[in-house]
Amino acid sequence: MIRKYSTTLHGHRTSFSLEPAFHDELKRIADARAMPLAALLREIDDTRGVEGNLSSALRLFVLQWLKQRAGDAPLN
Repeated sequence: MIRKYSTTLHGHRTSFSLEPAFHDELKRIADARAMPLAALLREIDDTRGVEGNLSSALRLFVLQWLKQRAGDAPLN
């Protein structure tokens, strides 16, 4: 089931929709990088292209992170 989450990016409120498993993994990644979840979300938002939405960018980031950790793909 997809849930809606809210955050503040660069001073404005926004929301994104994710499955809880993706949100949990984003929290684990932020912990592994010793940064707040909000900072990780800002970083992902800042590096995503203009095409595509934040929810998709977050899912793709988690996928890339897990692939990199498994040794299957280089980290961008």
